[in-house]
Amino acid sequence: MPLVDGMTMAQHELSHHGQDPEILKQLQLIKEAEVHARGELLTALKAKKEGNGSLLENTIALFDSNRGNSNSHDTRNLPLLLSGGGFKHGQHIALDTKNNTPLCNLFVQMLQRMNVETDTFGSSTKTGIPGLA
Repeated sequence: MPLVDGMTMAQHELSHHGQDPEILKQLQLIKEAEVHARGELLTALKAKKEGNGSLLENTIALFDSNRGNSNSHDTRNLPLLLSGGGFKHGQHIALDTKNNTPLCNLFVQMLQRMNVETDTFGSSTKTGIPGLA
């Protein structure tokens, strides 16, 4: 990650923000830079022609966070951005926050899109995420 103007601490330090408003401002700068970089990548993939479509249509790009809440090291309810790969896009899917859906359910769906014949992966409990097909 390139340096972001306005940062005085490393990203990991910032992630343990303790709700400090000054630290949260710096963390927001990093997150905005990450989103911008991802947007540039997706735009470039979409612009590159491959076969009858774009490289983005033939690529599954998954951007995620390693924490639902980095301040408390909570690994449940991770925010994700899924692009390309022929999935249904342009929507926000919010899953049950009390009954956490295993991320491996999405991995099964992604593997199947890549013609890997499997119904399970890691801790998956079913195939896929509703609304993505």
